[in-house]
Amino acid sequence: MPELPEVETVVRDLRPLLAGRTVTGVRHSKYKLRRPWLPKWNTKATGSHIEGVRRRGKWILVDLVSRKPKASGSPTLRVHLGMSGQFTVVDASSPEADHVHVVFALDNGNELRLRDPRRFGAAEFFPDRAALEAEMNTELGPEPFGLDPDYFRTAVRGTSRNLKALLLDQSVVVGVGNIYADEACFHAKLHPGRAGNRVTLPECDALREAIEAVLTKAIESRGSTIRDYVGGSGLRGGFQNEFAVYGRTDEPCPTCGTAIKCARYAGRASHFCPVCQKRSVRRKAKAKSVQKP
Repeated sequence: MPELPEVETVVRDLRPLLAGRTVTGVRHSKYKLRRPWLPKWNTKATGSHIEGVRRRGKWILVDLVSRKPKASGSPTLRVHLGMSGQFTVVDASSPEADHVHVVFALDNGNELRLRDPRRFGAAEFFPDRAALEAEMNTELGPEPFGLDPDYFRTAVRGTSRNLKALLLDQSVVVGVGNIYADEACFHAKLHPGRAGNRVTLPECDALREAIEAVLTKAIESRGSTIRDYVGGSGLRGGFQNEFAVYGRTDEPCPTCGTAIKCARYAGRASHFCPVCQKRSVRRKAKAKSVQKP
């Protein structure tokens, strides 16, 4: 599933290709996505001016300005790539691949196409941008960049859930999925199965810093292409070539050479080094008092 670096890459690719363009028409397939595009939205989106493209968590938001008479509010297209989605701008004359479910025609002869072979994605039209943002903010946690240290310490240490479950919880911090949870835990030297309330304050800080560092580096590499992912311009990612642990079961740890292990935490395959990321923490034994004779 595309995670924050992949979605951010798509957004950065699409922004210069879409800003200032006008949607001249919309068509959709007969197959439904997880959150399906409704036929009534075709006319609502047509004629809209594209103001910008941004990201919230793993969602792509295309902000529109309606030019229809008596139109009120600021509409927004909200898109999720699901497990295998691709959201790209191509020339309208380009052959249309299989599994294209929503197509937005643009005024410069290009098309914005949403392709999703597994149909776990979503494409929706919201007439009121402010209402959409308020709704999303009640469901989603903060972005992982510049995350407040006290907030993160409280979120981690206030639960007995394991770190993998915490990092996958989008209400705690958005954008982190299976790949980058494993990579962040490795770089913080924390076992993904460690309970949050067994993590020290310095370890919380290390994990917070690792999350931001790993995501930043992945964005610089245009995300990770494992199967279907491509950016908004159709280019593949390169961070899969820099994985320390994810998908590297039985391969040597880049730090100590120990074979990488894989176990299930939070229902997901989790990769870690059993030496660099010990699950149990040795605690200093309390000195025993010596009774005088």
